[in-house]
Amino acid sequence: MYPCNDIHESSSPSVLSAPPPPPPPPPHFGKQPTSTGAPVSLTNRLNRRTPQTTIYIQPQCPVPWSTGICDCCDDAGSCCLTFWCPCATFGRIAEIVDRGSTSCGVSGALYTLILCVTGCSCLYSCFYRSKLRGQFFLEESPCTDFCIHCCCEECALCQEYRELKNRGFDMSIGWHGNVERHHRGVALLPTTVQGAMSR
Repeated sequence: MYPCNDIHESSSPSVLSAPPPPPPPPPHFGKQPTSTGAPVSLTNRLNRRTPQTTIYIQPQCPVPWSTGICDCCDDAGSCCLTFWCPCATFGRIAEIVDRGSTSCGVSGALYTLILCVTGCSCLYSCFYRSKLRGQFFLEESPCTDFCIHCCCEECALCQEYRELKNRGFDMSIGWHGNVERHHRGVALLPTTVQGAMSR
């Protein structure tokens, strides 16, 4: 009988005692209580994707010019101005494209100086055509900017002049005059006054 008691006493703790409770799970960095809705891990993944959708924008197709390269007669005033005084036309274009950082007079004088010294003012004016296209995301047509200005300088200047006029600029008052008029609400300027000079 004693051996049985010994067996019962030695075995009873293993039978009657419950196993120790498991240790609490380590705190997980990405979880929150269910009352908040979505786990933090899912929220973090969504938050990590959000800047990518706002920063990386799909490129758009270049838009065509509002008038063609040979549509000089659509605006007789700019056509006559460019024929008699291309430096004035270029100066006005350069002031708008540069957003007032250079004046019409300075740009026109530099254009005239390059024309008198080298005879190739297109080397200077084609740069502003490229800059204008970049601001309004215009297509490079009918050929490259340099070829257009090299082969038909006056037609290229007229087209650029008309493009800015068709986009709401008053070319006779310059950049600062257009900005002041826009602030007064007299005319509708493109939204590019604050940014990239595009509607």
